[in-house]
Amino acid sequence: MYDELTEVDIRKMREEMDHRIRVLRPQLIEEVQTARAFGDLSENFEYKCAKQAKNRNDSRIRYLERMIRTARVIEVKDRGDAVGLFDQVTIFNELAKQEMTVRIVTTLRQDALKGLISKESPVGKALLGRKVGDRVQVNAQATYFVEIRAIEKGTDDDSLEISAY
Repeated sequence: MYDELTEVDIRKMREEMDHRIRVLRPQLIEEVQTARAFGDLSENFEYKCAKQAKNRNDSRIRYLERMIRTARVIEVKDRGDAVGLFDQVTIFNELAKQEMTVRIVTTLRQDALKGLISKESPVGKALLGRKVGDRVQVNAQATYFVEIRAIEKGTDDDSLEISAY
């Protein structure tokens, strides 16, 4: 299994991994050693917290390494007047009877609460390649229709953060 990611995604992951290895890891190791010196480890809350922070950092490093190793790098292509990756799309959800704006992104940058929808999600898959005025069927837990009202072309840039997990 692989994720389709852009060059910017890969670069951002490498930058985060480099920061975690070169800056955070030495700090967290030092905190663990300092907390260990406080005494009895069975009742040492500072030691437990320092150890958990170090383990979370190591886990994130392993996650980033695996994502980089297994990623398939894709190129962002302009699809003319159709919905493409990083485009902002205004849709009318017929089920909810409301208009909403979403941006189609890679799985690494998705955040539904901010309107960043993965191209792999049911909505993302349904919208890609469609044009303004199209009525599109979304197959999620419940099947519903959305109408594309506007498309604003976007680009792959550094403004979107990669998700935590």
